[in-house]
Amino acid sequence: MTQPTGSAVRIDVWLWAVRIFKTRSQAAEAVRAGHVKIEDKTVKPSAQVVPGETVRVWKDHRDYVLEVTATVHKRVGAPVARSCYIDHSPPPPPRDIFAAPPVRERGSGRPTKKERRETDRLLGRRR
Repeated sequence: MTQPTGSAVRIDVWLWAVRIFKTRSQAAEAVRAGHVKIEDKTVKPSAQVVPGETVRVWKDHRDYVLEVTATVHKRVGAPVARSCYIDHSPPPPPRDIFAAPPVRERGSGRPTKKERRETDRLLGRRR
């Protein structure tokens, strides 16, 4: 079993090892795309991360702020992975934001002007 250490490790390997990304290639791709920052600096997948640094990850339309407490070179189980970082992320947005839009009954005809304005307001369209 791999134990957490204090040595430097590549950022893409660390993100994969602590289960932020499912595969190492996904982690490397996110780093290359600029979705991962160490101490608010955009880095390459080969950048080294050490305990005490702050890693920001943009994933699934959320911003994760992780403080590295330990580094691992191989993928570990979820309980060990959670002990390798402290999560300072803001809470996720409420689920009602992503609620399904209202549905009009089929065959009810064209929407009225009031209904169209409500739909435009819901979708964020302005005239």
